[in-house]
Amino acid sequence: MKAILSLLLLTPSLLFAELSVPHFFSDHMILQRERAAAIWGKADAGAAVTVSFKGKSTTAKAAADGKWRAQIETGAADAKGAALTISAGADKMEIQDVLVGEVWFASGQSNMFYTMNRSPEYAGLIAESNHPALRMFNAPLVTSEENQEDIEGTWKAATPETVPDYSAVAFFFARKLHLELGVPVGVIKSAWGGKPVETFTSREALNTLPDTKTLVEAMLKEESSFDQAKADAAYATKMEQWKATMAAAKGKPEVDRKRLPKKPDAPKRPLLTEGRPGVLYAAMIHPFVGYTMRGAIWYQGEGNARPGAVPYDQTLPLMINDWRKRWNDEFSFYYVQLASYHAPSTEPGTPDSWALTQDRMRLVLATTPKTGMAVTNDVGEANDIHPKNKKDPGERLARWALVKDYGKQLLYSGPLFKTSEAKDDAIRVTFDQAGKGLQSREGGALKRFEIAGADKKWKWADAKIDGKDAVIVSSAEVKAPVAVRYAWAANPEGANLINSDGLPASVFRTDDWDDVEIQADTAATSATEARRALAVEIKALAAERAKHERKSPEYQALNKKFQELMTKFKEDAPKK
Repeated sequence: MKAILSLLLLTPSLLFAELSVPHFFSDHMILQRERAAAIWGKADAGAAVTVSFKGKSTTAKAAADGKWRAQIETGAADAKGAALTISAGADKMEIQDVLVGEVWFASGQSNMFYTMNRSPEYAGLIAESNHPALRMFNAPLVTSEENQEDIEGTWKAATPETVPDYSAVAFFFARKLHLELGVPVGVIKSAWGGKPVETFTSREALNTLPDTKTLVEAMLKEESSFDQAKADAAYATKMEQWKATMAAAKGKPEVDRKRLPKKPDAPKRPLLTEGRPGVLYAAMIHPFVGYTMRGAIWYQGEGNARPGAVPYDQTLPLMINDWRKRWNDEFSFYYVQLASYHAPSTEPGTPDSWALTQDRMRLVLATTPKTGMAVTNDVGEANDIHPKNKKDPGERLARWALVKDYGKQLLYSGPLFKTSEAKDDAIRVTFDQAGKGLQSREGGALKRFEIAGADKKWKWADAKIDGKDAVIVSSAEVKAPVAVRYAWAANPEGANLINSDGLPASVFRTDDWDDVEIQADTAATSATEARRALAVEIKALAAERAKHERKSPEYQALNKKFQELMTKFKEDAPKK
């Protein structure tokens, strides 16, 4: 008897768990049609849980930890809301206004997070948006050290009051599907701006690839040596300096105020810092694992388009396969290729990490099944990494889904490189997705084709459409060409090859040369990071030293350490 009482006291949650489900199983949700939709939650250990929906029922038994999982057939699409009932013994809960239709998961960084109200030109459309059967679940921005089982949020139908806060890309994607298919469409959006693909991938998966495993190991090393008190002291020092700087700037001309530093961020442990390997997977992806859906859409890559990054055609497939394995579902995965950004380049053969990332995105189509890519090199803005045009990216993603998932007959992409063949003094390039025939936007001469011989010296090329799906590329300056590139720039201004539906051709290259990326100076980067860390430690030490009397033993010990670190800091200063 004592043993039983002890067990009750130590583990009450295992024996008396209130019937519950994650937040995304809630009023106004949408279930995937024509599938056995997964529903899960917690109840008393050993309890029989019954799930009922539209005249059908299924049961599951709660395990020793209270967790249970059931599947219930949803049937055909249905825009008339019904109740989904879950009961366990005397406990009962009803989820109201549940629709049946198509469900998609939307994730990525800021261009997926970007909301409808940020583009003024969508004000009229927002005012007219009244789609009771188009709904979105917006996940909050949260971090976690361990995999989470729930995340807050609510389902909201598309109305003029709710659409302003919708992800714009996800809205245009879902809206096109909704209007074309005539069925309810639900989107779960879980995105966070400025974050690399590695943070949305589980650390277990990252550890299977040498380069990403290195990222995980570096973070765990930082975590093991993280000192919250020291970090707080350094932060306090930075805040005092920032406040002093801001106070001194009062009354100064606006031109001077623009150079002011931003407010310091409060310190976070590495394992709770957004953007670090696996952190957002644990907090913002894992809770949804298993939600029955048709597929996922993705807009990210800006955070990985930098010199020295792990190649995106390795990291994106790693994440896709990680998600599919955890969902136990080879669902469709469609993503937006990076839009144009930065000032237009003017010389052929210019190294560019942005264009390289775009091209690596293209390569994923061939290596990872059931993927699709919306080409957007005609959408971007030179001075804004967040182009206001989100309609084209969203609807181009929807084209892939309409064809690949719903059997519609239409072009689903802009022209995609297929083959190249050198002959005499030219190279003939063929394309998929030409439609009724390749075209030049506005009928002008084709631009942004580059060509090179074995000497790897790139020249602007003459390019002419040949037949329905090919382009002949040549240059009087290159007598024996061996390689062609198209739109190879972060902002390939003038790139104008399109298909019969007006969709733009993707960047591509026929070579595998190593002149495509600005080389990262890893030694210099490491030295800079080490010096920054040392500066933080010195500031924290100075703050601690200031708490003691100058003649005290504590002050003397801290001062000695301070002087040693200052000497090292000066020795490590960059040589002029």
